[in-house]
Amino acid sequence: MGRYILRRILISIPVMIGITIVTYLIVNLAPGDPVSAMLNPEAIASQGPDWVAQQKANLGLNKPLPVRYVLWLGQVAHGNLGFSYNDRLPVTSKLKERFWPTAKLMLTVEFIALLVAIPVGVISAVKQYSLIDYVATIFGFTAVSIPSFFLALAAIYIFSVKIGWLPAAGMSTIGQPPTFFDSLKHLVLPAVVLGLSQAAPLIRYTRSSMLETIRQDYMRTARAKGLAELFVLYRHGLRNAMIPLITVVALDLPKLLGGTVIIEAVFAWPGMGTLAIESVRNRDYPVIMAINLLAAVLILMSNLLADVLYALVDPRIKYS
Repeated sequence: MGRYILRRILISIPVMIGITIVTYLIVNLAPGDPVSAMLNPEAIASQGPDWVAQQKANLGLNKPLPVRYVLWLGQVAHGNLGFSYNDRLPVTSKLKERFWPTAKLMLTVEFIALLVAIPVGVISAVKQYSLIDYVATIFGFTAVSIPSFFLALAAIYIFSVKIGWLPAAGMSTIGQPPTFFDSLKHLVLPAVVLGLSQAAPLIRYTRSSMLETIRQDYMRTARAKGLAELFVLYRHGLRNAMIPLITVVALDLPKLLGGTVIIEAVFAWPGMGTLAIESVRNRDYPVIMAINLLAAVLILMSNLLADVLYALVDPRIKYS
């Protein structure tokens, strides 16, 4: 297993380099530049083209694109992600500041999604074509069809504006010392909204996989031995039905980083999503590249995590 993981990590290195090349080209060939984003057109016109060229030279934007990429990649190889064009702060410190709020939101969302999807999907498969199955199907299609930002706005209107149970934005109450319960109250709305959106397709995957599993011969054999139905379903059935679900969940983890962009913007959650929006607006190339690099690492690590979990769930799968 260790050799397999090491081999996969080594294979991921050229993939990462290819991703950075494509991302660097897209970011730097997009219309606009950091200097024009930092200043209004009147200021640029008053200073003149020579001053603008000098500002670009100060940021290293006067070098050819391949040279800039090689210099950036060399710094990344040494663990240096550069400095933000906007506030001149180290990109690493900005990522550290924003990553934990997003990670907390992502993990809570995935926990809620699995907590809802697995029991509902199993019950829906066991009680096929029952009222529970139809309700779960309607919920799944409804949650998939409604955009997450609309659910977020509706949740804010109901639970924050009308009822006043939960705060509408931020991670903590302004002017008060942060506490666990205050942070939990601020986490509820964004996590539940995104968690229900994530749970909807997982319910369908769990139901489909369980329907295929409960018809297998070993399930009938387990029942014939006199084992309890819950033990048969969750010990024999669900474990074998988990392999497709592991694939979906592992590949959904990086997608949550993109999904939180909208949710963080709606709920003013100070995470990677809001940082990405600010960086794109300001043409902050180092921060944009760092966020894309982090997303690429998450995708590759999620694929590796899925393969490792296959072997843990299914003893028939061996890596040598």
